[in-house]
Formats: sequence, structure tokens, C-alpha cells
Amino acid sequence: MIGKIVKVIVDRPLGSYHPKHKNIFYPINYGYVEGIIAPDGEEQDAYIIGVNVPVKDFTGKVIAIIHRYDDIEEKWVVAPENSSFTKDEIAEQVNFQEQYFKSEVRM
Repeated sequence: MIGKIVKVIVDRPLGSYHPKHKNIFYPINYGYVEGIIAPDGEEQDAYIIGVNVPVKDFTGKVIAIIHRYDDIEEKWVVAPENSSFTKDEIAEQVNFQEQYFKSEVRM
């Protein structure tokens, strides 16, 4: 998956709150890749980094996968095609949600 170009439909834009867990604020855009079903039976979730305004959808490159050891699903990290981020930079940007899981950034 890493290196693949995908379109993410954003259902939790930058600046919004989680619909069920009102204490989780989204400092980045978050959504799903339509048509790709994840192990939880829902469409594949994706964090979008490198886009600093709320968007409705975004086409970019999968640059990493967040592997969760204590959950059934993984999250994809999607960024603009010509951008680059380190594992630490990615971990920092997704920590708002990943702090609740045992996870690692795989590149």
C-alpha cells in the first residue's frame, strides 16, 4: 500500500471533534478510502498530513501505515505526493488519537 495514490473522503475535518468521543479534537483531516474494506468491515481509515486546512476530500500518496497491536485495524497515512515526513513527525501528528492504542508507524 505504501506509495499508492488514493482518494480520501474526509468525514472528520481538521478542527472538528470525534462524533462519539467529544474530547478527541482533530488537528488534522481524517477520513476513509472509498471501496477498500478494512479488517473491521468498514472502509479503510486514513490520516491526512501535510494539508493544513479543512478539506472534504484529498488525493495523495500513502506514506506510512499505523499498525495497532491492540486493535483489529490499521490506519493509513496519506500526504501530498512530493512531501516527506519522518516516523517521529508522523507519530506526533497522529498522537491525538493513537495515544489510546499501542501502535507503531511503519514506512
